[in-house]
Amino acid sequence: MRKTTRRDTLKLISAGAIVGIAPGFWATNAFAEGKRIAMVVKNLGNSYFDACAKGAREAAAEVGGFEIIYTAPTKATAEEQIAVIDALIAQKVDGIIVSANDANALVPVGKKAMERGIKVISFDSAIAKDGRIMHLNASSTPLIGAKQVQMIAKTLGNKGEVAILSAASTMTNQNSWIAAMKEEWKKPEYKDMPLVATVYGDDQDDKSYREMQALAKAHPNLKGVISPTTIGIRAGAKAIIDDGLVGKIFITGLGLPSEMKDAVLKGACDTFAIWNPVDYGYSSTQVLINILKGAPAGPGSTLKMGRKGDTKVGDDGEAAMGEPFVFDKSNVEEFAKIF
Repeated sequence: MRKTTRRDTLKLISAGAIVGIAPGFWATNAFAEGKRIAMVVKNLGNSYFDACAKGAREAAAEVGGFEIIYTAPTKATAEEQIAVIDALIAQKVDGIIVSANDANALVPVGKKAMERGIKVISFDSAIAKDGRIMHLNASSTPLIGAKQVQMIAKTLGNKGEVAILSAASTMTNQNSWIAAMKEEWKKPEYKDMPLVATVYGDDQDDKSYREMQALAKAHPNLKGVISPTTIGIRAGAKAIIDDGLVGKIFITGLGLPSEMKDAVLKGACDTFAIWNPVDYGYSSTQVLINILKGAPAGPGSTLKMGRKGDTKVGDDGEAAMGEPFVFDKSNVEEFAKIF
């Protein structure tokens, strides 16, 4: 591979300025002579993805010879994400890890990258199969969906109206988890806990906050909200606290301990779950490094994830890192110091 010049760096920074590449995305020069891996996430200002990037850098430093480019559009749209990936293709990066804003819309640009010899995998939110080599889930979809229903059911004693506050309607991971929730909801123990609405905050704090307020007004008997998105759960919890609804409505879902600590301690959230995003970024990067080193990644293949062990690719071209972890008053302060 040819040496990365200062002009190349400036070109990539310039391209990123147009589509919103995250500040400080360009890695240190420690691995400037090695291969370049880009982590393309949904949008800027998301501390969950910032933690994933930290893990990616840990993996690159551990292996050596790999440089991490952390980048995202300013808005969580497929169009802006495609522009980011096009810029990276032009820069001839070696590999791309993507959390897709739209599974199908990103297929053409994923194909384009792979046709140019770039290895493409997805994590967090999958690109459809034709646009990537494989997808690494943080956990299994059935477990993630079921866990969220189980958490709100435990809080409510299996009784009361519940709504879902999701991210964007096009996000594959959100839709898959919601489908898994609905499967869990079919069990007879939830017959007195109906799902009354599903709304979308588009992974924006202000919109998610307003959607939470609107849910409370539209459904006066609402007792619980499930938000399978770190932005949605933190914004929803803030709306519950700000509007004096603590003890009347509880929110659960997928959140970061550092962002949910106050909500848990104040009583807006009883329990929530997440995997360690640092580990997720680390594992995804280790998987792509293995692929770049020639490891097969088709169905039935086993890929190494460094300190997280091995993972096996299923017939659907997907693998999983591990199980979700539940946080509550007993442990949230401890983990809030970490991520």
